[in-house]
Amino acid sequence: ERSPHTGEVKGSSPLSPTTSKCPSDHSSEKLLMTTLQRTIEFLSLSLWLGGEVFLAFVMAPGAFYVLGNDAQAGAMVRYGLGHMHVVGAFCGLLFLVTRVMRTGKFASLVKPASLCVMVMITLTIISQYTVMAKMSSLRAPMRSIHAPVMDSPEWVEFNRLHHLVVLVEGGVMLAGVAGLHLLVRELRSNSTEA
Repeated sequence: ERSPHTGEVKGSSPLSPTTSKCPSDHSSEKLLMTTLQRTIEFLSLSLWLGGEVFLAFVMAPGAFYVLGNDAQAGAMVRYGLGHMHVVGAFCGLLFLVTRVMRTGKFASLVKPASLCVMVMITLTIISQYTVMAKMSSLRAPMRSIHAPVMDSPEWVEFNRLHHLVVLVEGGVMLAGVAGLHLLVRELRSNSTEA
């Protein structure tokens, strides 16, 4: 029954609970999802960068030091590098997909942090399917990477490609460090705006 004086329904109160979802619950869910997605972004990029650092400064020199055989050590490094390229490319794609899901905009792919990850993926593809593929074709005629005469065309080209792989992997690491730095800057700027 509605009161003729106030127009309110008798027995009801403006403070009575409603069955509709509270806006604060929706904002909490959105904040939780955003936090999870940002965690995936940081984790995927950190895992890739950590793998690059481990391979360059621990696995590669350790293989040559422990095994003592350059051919076996080289094979181990190639095995690790090839698998790291696959894992790294997956982490990069996961980073980009998660970023688009979090922002809801494909324009986020042209942000500096995303561009750094794209550079990492591009360099990884070049290293795996161009430079290392050529090194494999040169390695086939050679019984050992140190067996040929040092001034032979095969050895000169192999050595050049080896240095190129080192430069490319170094570029991947630098792009990863820059990407992490830019992610932190993004987070800080968003916190300041909030």
